This record gives sequence, C-alpha cells and structure tokens, in this order.
Amino acid sequence: MPDLHWTIPVARWSSWPAAASAAPDIGFIEPIVRRRLSTLSRVALKVAHECVAQNEARVVFASRHGELRRTTDILRAISAGEPVSPTAFSLSVLNAMTGVFGIARGDRSAASAISAGAETLGYALLEAHAQYAAQPGAPVLLVYADEPADAAYGTIEDEVQGGALAILLDSTVANGTLTCTVTGGAAQTPAMNDRQAASTPGSAAVTAATQVPGATQVPSATPAASVATETTAASAASFATQSQALQHCLETGHASVWHNAGATWHWSWHALAA
Repeated sequence: MPDLHWTIPVARWSSWPAAASAAPDIGFIEPIVRRRLSTLSRVALKVAHECVAQNEARVVFASRHGELRRTTDILRAISAGEPVSPTAFSLSVLNAMTGVFGIARGDRSAASAISAGAETLGYALLEAHAQYAAQPGAPVLLVYADEPADAAYGTIEDEVQGGALAILLDSTVANGTLTCTVTGGAAQTPAMNDRQAASTPGSAAVTAATQVPGATQVPSATPAASVATETTAASAASFATQSQALQHCLETGHASVWHNAGATWHWSWHALAA
C-alpha cells in the first residue's frame, strides 16, 4: 500500500495553549451567544478568528472528543430526571463551533467537521488539503480544538492534552509550506463505501493519494523513497500527540514526527522567499 505525501500553503496560523489560565477574548461574538459557549468552542473561535477575521473561507473543524463534556452533562441531567436546555443540546454537536463562526461573520462558505481518534488532526490536514487542491481559488481554514474526556469515561488511550490550533491555507498570501507524510499503517485505511465518500467532501482522499489533487503516492517498496523517508524521520523530534508535533514544526521550522499504531506522521516546514 502506498504511503501519503502532500503539501499545503500556510498563510497564517494561530494556537491557544491547553494550560492557559485566562479565558480567550472572543469579543467578535455577541454576548448573548458568547456566555453559552463552552471552553472548547471559545478557544476554537479564538484561533479561527485570528487567522481569517472577516475574510470568507471554507472551514474544516477537527476534534477527537468535540463537545463530549457538554453531552455528558446532558446525559447526567437526563439520568437525574432534570430538564435539558435546548441551547445546551444544540451546542453539543461536533460542528457547533463552525455554525457559530459562520453566523458571527456572515460567511456562508462550506464547513466540515472531522473526528478520527488520535489521528484526528492529521486527517483534518488531509481533508483541508483535498478541499483546497480541488478549489485553490478559495481559502480553507483548518481549526483543531480538543480537551480531555470527562473522568467518567476512564482511561483514554493516546488521550489529547487540549488546546487549539488554526491554519489558513491560501497560496496567494502564503509565507511557507507545510509538507505532511504518512508512512505505515495509517496509509492502509479501508476504503469507504460510495455513500460515505459522497456525503463527506474530500474524505475519500484519506484512503488513497490518487484521490487527492496534488497529493503524491510514495511507493513503500521503492528503496530510495523508503530510505529517504526513514532518514528524515529519524532526525526529527518525536512527540506524544499530533498537535504537539505539528505545533513544534510551525513554531521552530524544524521537522517533527508522531508515531501511532504502526504509522508514522511526519511534518516539515519550508519558508518561502519574501
């Protein structure tokens, strides 16, 4: 099975640390809406706004757990025989942030929401690349935000640390490119059926590089390609989570890797001449 290799143009990026003690300033959201938002949506909206402000952009939102904490509170209320707030219910869905963001900016551009376990951020990058490559004239905003699951769910394998990260894909104002490479098990994801592929824009690209405009197949059986990939990965810093690895690459310009379930995700930064 071929490995995956693709490159995205990065115009701007923003992050919000999980350890931040103060709540992010999201004054661009109306107060009546703002006070109902969870911490997850607040940090996601913060980094998203810093990347695009009032410019139109398609949005790919990614989160492993999404609004699980809000959903858990709803389930507890139901279990206790207490009424459930309609607002809390409407904001408990995975793509709640994209709806609030679009309404606040008056932007009717398409929005997608992705959750793929510990590899959520990586596959969201691939989805963003697929959408941008299919229509390069329109920017794509990738927003990743997460927080650990409620303790009621016990120990979560490869648990997230929280925080948020946003990347704007736009070659017209890009200051660098981010190259992503996946080798090993992740490239062997089973193909989706026709109905799944049709209902999720660009998601079929996850299964094969030939379905992603601009993506490249790297034959795993080619010795030269394998040696080059292994050598580069060996010299890169390794991290516990995808978000840590990716943010390190963006902050320092140095390559980084993340390993999971037999797969290796590798990121490298290439600055563009001013």
